Amino acid sequence: MKLSMPRFDQAPVLVVGDVMLDRYWHGPTQRISPEAPVPVVRVDQREDRPGGAANVALNISALGAPAYLVGVTGNDEAADALTERLTAAGVASQFQRRSEQPTIVKLRVMSRHQQLLRLDFEEPFNTDTQALAGDVEQLLDKVKVLILSDYGKGALKNHQQLIQLARARGITVLADPKGSDFSIYRGASLITPNLHEFETIVGTCRDEAELVAKGEALMQELELGALLITRSEQGMTLLRPGQPELHLPARAREVFDVTGAGDTVISTLAAAIAAGEELPQAVALANLAAGIVVGKLGTAAISAPELRRAVQREQGSERGVMNVEQLLVAIEDARAHGEKVVFTNGCFDIIHAGHVGYLEDARREGDRLIVAINDDASVSRLKGPGRPINSVDRRMAVLAGLGAVDWVVSFSEDTPERLLEVIRPDVLVKGGDYGIDGVVGAPIVQSYGGTVKVLSFVDSCSTTAIVEKIKTQRD
Repeated sequence: MKLSMPRFDQAPVLVVGDVMLDRYWHGPTQRISPEAPVPVVRVDQREDRPGGAANVALNISALGAPAYLVGVTGNDEAADALTERLTAAGVASQFQRRSEQPTIVKLRVMSRHQQLLRLDFEEPFNTDTQALAGDVEQLLDKVKVLILSDYGKGALKNHQQLIQLARARGITVLADPKGSDFSIYRGASLITPNLHEFETIVGTCRDEAELVAKGEALMQELELGALLITRSEQGMTLLRPGQPELHLPARAREVFDVTGAGDTVISTLAAAIAAGEELPQAVALANLAAGIVVGKLGTAAISAPELRRAVQREQGSERGVMNVEQLLVAIEDARAHGEKVVFTNGCFDIIHAGHVGYLEDARREGDRLIVAINDDASVSRLKGPGRPINSVDRRMAVLAGLGAVDWVVSFSEDTPERLLEVIRPDVLVKGGDYGIDGVVGAPIVQSYGGTVKVLSFVDSCSTTAIVEKIKTQRD
């Protein structure tokens, strides 16, 4: 399955559901309490993160998609903290504040990256369902997907009303279900239960065939457009009426914390669908996102650069030959990860030991190395008739196979100055025995604060010398 990064900036999503504040208290633990056999944590760091439906909205915004959030909170300091953090992240939130009830808060006490204790402060909300529906209706014309993020805390009581409001406008409805009655999600475009939640409704599934059969029966009973069952280390299973099931393996390299993984799945899925992705591709992107987030501590969001890098890795395009547009995306991703980009250029007609050593040295100047090569017509103008010996596609393929090289791109001009103006590398490297003033493009790189360096080739190695030696031996 071919994946690509969607245009998340054109994918507005509305999240409605149970918002909460996840609090983390961190500190070292060096002794056992004399009062009871429990560790003593000396708290030296406090952190607040949006949780529940708020975490779903935060994940959507982190991907670069417009995110709207409707929920219920208390009229208290925790609600203020939620609003502040969501606004800073670009989420447009609208809360029904209730003075008689507190905002849901989950406090986790952490030491050495381990959770020692969780304290929940919550009361089921007595939601004004009509006011909530009114808030949702005002926002539906601005979005392409509606998420019902249901944690069973009382914010969502009128599921059917919200589903019908969205479907009447042709808006896709995704629901993250809870509880023992899934009939409240009837008519949704897709629901995303985990395996335990699914088996609570349909009973134990002894094998894949039974899981698929019970899933198909549930879709028919509830008139669902699709069913996505998340299965931890067994990955995900997507079921659609009248189509073969789709199984996706788990993508996590190392599971550190599964907190909020379901939020990441439904948020990525919704944003991808809103951006126009077909359902199988959207599910595959959500699967990649889940594999990233379980490697983080606590409730967390993944960013667009993180997902883009996972997509590139999945497609085998994290390194290699690229056009300028693809290269700019790769550079953006590298810089989002704090990586220094190095640029060098040349004809590289016959790759020899001098080239290899030079490129290894160039790579040491940063974290990513771009090699830009002259196309065939450009080489002919520079080197004369009979050159290049190897065509541009062959030269690029050889360079892309070198361990020191990250990306290879070609240019048609005699110099790489146009590329340098577009790419703006952190370091420009050139091989030769001349000064920095003689490096083509040096003023461009220096004008924005970049670095220019001159490195040496291995003595007595050059393509021209090799070609002349071959001619001499023929003669």
